[in-house]
Amino acid sequence: MIVVLIAAAGAAWEPRAVQLLGEHPGIVVLKRCVDVDDLLAAASAGQAGVAVLGLDAPGLDLTATEHLRRHGVRAVAVVPTGASPEAARLRASRIGLPLLVDEADLDALPGAVTEAAEPAPDAAALTDEPDSTPSTEPDTSAGTTAGRVIAVWGPGGAPGRTTLATGVSAELARRGLRTLLVDADPYGGAVAQQLGVLDEVSGLLAAARLAASGQLAERFASVQRGIGSHLSVVTGLPRPDRWTEIRAGALEHTLETAREHGQVVVDTGFSLEEDPGSELGSRPGRNRMTLAALEVADEVVVVGNADPVGLSRLARGLVELRDLTGPAPLRVVVNRMRPTLGWSEKDIAGMVEGFARVSGIHFLPDDRGTVDRALVAGRTLTELGDSPLGRAVAGLVDALAPATVTTPAATGRVRLRQRTAGRARPR
Repeated sequence: MIVVLIAAAGAAWEPRAVQLLGEHPGIVVLKRCVDVDDLLAAASAGQAGVAVLGLDAPGLDLTATEHLRRHGVRAVAVVPTGASPEAARLRASRIGLPLLVDEADLDALPGAVTEAAEPAPDAAALTDEPDSTPSTEPDTSAGTTAGRVIAVWGPGGAPGRTTLATGVSAELARRGLRTLLVDADPYGGAVAQQLGVLDEVSGLLAAARLAASGQLAERFASVQRGIGSHLSVVTGLPRPDRWTEIRAGALEHTLETAREHGQVVVDTGFSLEEDPGSELGSRPGRNRMTLAALEVADEVVVVGNADPVGLSRLARGLVELRDLTGPAPLRVVVNRMRPTLGWSEKDIAGMVEGFARVSGIHFLPDDRGTVDRALVAGRTLTELGDSPLGRAVAGLVDALAPATVTTPAATGRVRLRQRTAGRARPR
């Protein structure tokens, strides 16, 4: 028996929908909800399996559909008479509604409800023969770095997440790749301050609002701030307390949209704890932004300090990340490496490999002078010219984007383990 909730928001099709669903032998209408908020509250009870709602219902957005999905309720949207079919399909796809029924064809509603209640097929069990029809989609296999999301994460204690994220994104842009740097730190990002961006409008908050209304794709350029010809930034929260304005699914939608425009580097928060109270309401926990970035990421760069406290935090963080990153490879960066610590890179690499299987380990020197000049000037590492830290970051980008590495003869670069020396682009 399929248990259904209806939220028509007073639409004229509601009585006819109730009649059609009530006459179906396998469907039970549990409740006729007053509005979308009432629907979300009823869905939280866990008794219904399908929700029938109007596509034009006030309050229906990406957050609402994510709430239904989290509670196991699949949605069927009714398109009002007079609405453009193309516009209706576009809005439905952007807020996560795959099943649509036209109001003029309401007799198809019971069938759509039955289809929505059916479990999704297991992709591993599909045995369809490969399609022999030539594909008309563009071939992106040659560009292995196109459209990737790289999340930069590190434990508490300021290991250098923001400095590394800005350095990696600037180096990717220097190599001619369209790159977007997203500040997704829920505890108050510092990318804007580090790059000297004085805009008072938060790009992340603007993107979250557009994502909720389904308008992010066509207005994505408005949430970015250009830093160079190939580098843009989505600035973070202006104050730490405004994390509550990033609703469920907004960051994931933002990153997926950004992926369509090129490389994406995400500066995340430090905490991986899930807020247990987030399941009691529609608002996600504070650390959900960090967890969402790690889930979407194609590769995770984990940065930690080279001192004993920093390495201890790094080891614990790698253990926590095992169950969060899925198939995404982990690449460890040990920051502020200096000879006065008394151990070698080999010693630290052995410790790291004992806690997690990583795709690479990189070491950044303790180049305080270069970092200070970049912070005071509001510039990226590449804009400052040649420096030990800049060369080390370039070596990391060689591993993250191997397709961008040119021959040593052409660039004068000298390889040293996993680091590469290179000449930065002049300002």
